[in-house]
Amino acid sequence: MDPPPSTSTPARGARERPLRVLIAGAGIAALEALLALRHLAGGRVTVDLIAPTPDFVLRPFSIVEPFGAGSAPRLSLGSLLRDHQAGHLSDGLAAVEPERRAIRCTSGEEYGYEALIVAVGARPVEALPGALGVPGPEWIARFRELLGALERGDVRDVVFVVPDEPTWSLPLYELALLTAGWLFERRVAGVRLTLATPERAPLAAFGHNAGDTVSDLLHGHGVDLRCSVAAQAVDEGALRLAGGETIAADRVVALNRLAGPALPGLPADDEGFVPVDEHGRVAGVEHVYAAGDATTGPIKQGGLAAQQADAVAESVAAWAGVGLRPSPFRPVLRGVLLTGTGPAYFRADSRPHHKSSVARLSPLWWPPAKVAGRHLAPYLAARGIDVPQAADPA
Repeated sequence: MDPPPSTSTPARGARERPLRVLIAGAGIAALEALLALRHLAGGRVTVDLIAPTPDFVLRPFSIVEPFGAGSAPRLSLGSLLRDHQAGHLSDGLAAVEPERRAIRCTSGEEYGYEALIVAVGARPVEALPGALGVPGPEWIARFRELLGALERGDVRDVVFVVPDEPTWSLPLYELALLTAGWLFERRVAGVRLTLATPERAPLAAFGHNAGDTVSDLLHGHGVDLRCSVAAQAVDEGALRLAGGETIAADRVVALNRLAGPALPGLPADDEGFVPVDEHGRVAGVEHVYAAGDATTGPIKQGGLAAQQADAVAESVAAWAGVGLRPSPFRPVLRGVLLTGTGPAYFRADSRPHHKSSVARLSPLWWPPAKVAGRHLAPYLAARGIDVPQAADPA
């Protein structure tokens, strides 16, 4: 990933006091915004993080939990906030009152702000009734039960389904590959795993290089691949596709879709996501920004959330008096696929004059983090967090 931007440019204007910034959320976008803002603006801002949790959980690694690899890595928010001179308001964001420059929290408390960054994420919603939804309530425990049924021979046909709508499909490919590796290690024979997706090729967002690499990985792990198909319903012993075709399925595992936070006081689309411009400014609302899964956009992914947070931080830093011209959000998609035998790395750049698609079994950026945040990734790597191993836990 690119190095952090320079802060050596003289400030365009001085403020009598630091700009008061509230950041709502405790996920990737929220922490990247905090780290980027502190790096860019230093003492020109005061920052408070509003989050009901005491920890940051690296959720992309939760995909390995059903296979006995331990829990997803977590980091105490307290230590990170102390490192960066930020406060922690242990509460959740319930509503925004832009005309008063205030927020209302789930506790009923109200807090004022000069700049507000909304990074509260999204919530999973069932996409395919009758399937085991991932992520979702108790999905890890339910998937462990499925693994047990496979090992006992009670289940023979499992279909992994990408829903027929825009989504970040990589976790489902990981789940299928890790399941295949888990079965191979335990010498469980006679199981048929199928991955069904409406994509024209696996991980189509990364281009044909990724598609070829993932197709080879699935084939090598014994996972059948069905592209350009749309799942309609889970029937008894089968997955029904659009057009009437079926795939044998004792169990179906499907990615859930995401719904936005639909926060009172902020605009939202039909799914509850917050519309923003290329600098993360919330449409029609002054002094409020948003980044990450809470915003509109077809792909909800940690690396993109971090890039969006960087754009927001630059805008807020410029407002606080830092002499820089804020760069717009221009997404570069990066992904690390855990396969059970070692990570695969993908990058797709759609920026003008930079168009490219790369797939490799060796790192394409450094540190080789699953969440490629310009500021968050080095911070986590320095603490031994979010560095995929040569052989993935499975």
